[in-house]
Amino acid sequence: MSDASVPEVVRAAGCVLWRPHNGLEVAVIHRPKHDDWSLPKGKIDPGETPEQAALRELEEETGYRGELGAYLGLVEYLVERKGTFHPKTVHYWNVEAHSGGFAPNDEVDALRWLPVGDARLLLSHDRDRGVLDWFAAQPPSVGDTDRQGRAGSAT
Repeated sequence: MSDASVPEVVRAAGCVLWRPHNGLEVAVIHRPKHDDWSLPKGKIDPGETPEQAALRELEEETGYRGELGAYLGLVEYLVERKGTFHPKTVHYWNVEAHSGGFAPNDEVDALRWLPVGDARLLLSHDRDRGVLDWFAAQPPSVGDTDRQGRAGSAT
């Protein structure tokens, strides 16, 4: 098989956006193009690091800003583009919402803040539930910046 026939890898980055509210809540977004509930994520632009892409996509899709917390992991799956299946990789971090606010946009028409268990039930894809499981396994301590991973995060 020649290199020309190997499908291009779609590289992306995303976040589990969270806030302290009656304990801890996470944001789940609705994408009308796919009619699904998902975690904020998007493609990495040329010259951009996964960390930069995660924060840019977070703000574009949700209107929220924050700092990268703990790295949660890498998800790999196939996506169809123009009749060809391509491998897709998505890096995820936890991000505490520091500022901003949601307004519907071209990619996302709704955002819900939910406790982790309720968010897990709403998510459309098992791969997103797996990311939320990673987050739940190492939850940030509300008000404890060291546990949020800020000291060692790459931004």
